[in-house]
Amino acid sequence: MRIGTLGAGNMADALATQWARAGHEVFVGARTPSKAEALAARIGAGARGGTLGEAAEFGEVVLLAVWWEGALDVVEAVADALGGKVLIDCTNPTGPPDFTLRTGDGPSAAQRIADAARGGARVVKAFNTCHESVWRLTPPVFDGRPLGVPLCGDDADALRAVRSLVRDIGCEPVDGGGLDRAGLLEATTAFAIGVWAAGGDPAAMFPPLEVAAGAP
Repeated sequence: MRIGTLGAGNMADALATQWARAGHEVFVGARTPSKAEALAARIGAGARGGTLGEAAEFGEVVLLAVWWEGALDVVEAVADALGGKVLIDCTNPTGPPDFTLRTGDGPSAAQRIADAARGGARVVKAFNTCHESVWRLTPPVFDGRPLGVPLCGDDADALRAVRSLVRDIGCEPVDGGGLDRAGLLEATTAFAIGVWAAGGDPAAMFPPLEVAAGAP
């Protein structure tokens, strides 16, 4: 699979490195092409680097891996190259000090990204629930159980492609519903990050699956 990244930061580094190791072709794109080229050299496995537009043109699947504050500008700049592409949104519209949603009561970040792509991209929300260091683990398995990666999207083929990429890094895809549910995933992640930042363990909030719907 040909994968382009919009961004050359830590998330692009973590995920693209895993996918290159799995045999995918990778092209890193950044506002500063030299930064993209440097990351591509670190990734190896034939990865290349260049502009955001070149990465969008290259990828069958394109990973949007920039801070939320700049995400819409990036997507709008390359929207013409995203027609028909699978666009993975791993952004989190939240941050310190209060970890509330920067999107407020409006559309989700994922929906705004889909709108910025002018309807040309098939957006899937994924990989937004964990710090980039988790995606570098080979594989991300905890207590013998692969990490679950929630996916929200409307296009069956796009979801199928992203499920494959999830499994390529040793994780398990979790069906989160359509893109209209991406806001719930974003809010859940923001809440969990806030709990973690306050010293709590978000995982401790949920019982095992076998008793989640009622103790036997």
